[in-house]
Amino acid sequence: MIDNKLSEVMGRQRLKISHVVEMTGLARNTVSELYHGRAKRVDLETLDKLCKALGCKSISEIVEYREEGKHLNDSI
Repeated sequence: MIDNKLSEVMGRQRLKISHVVEMTGLARNTVSELYHGRAKRVDLETLDKLCKALGCKSISEIVEYREEGKHLNDSI
């Protein structure tokens, strides 16, 4: 399962969807769908723009893979 953490990153930076749209040049609908966790797919160019705009050191700050049924804070 892929965890979408865009809303967490935006919250920490106190960014609104409109700010991210301006920073990235992405469509408002694209950012909104990702923010609300409704996006079914995302392309690499979109992730690249988000990472650059948000100052990510790793893509895992925005999206992360985890096994089904495990939560981020579960111990291994």
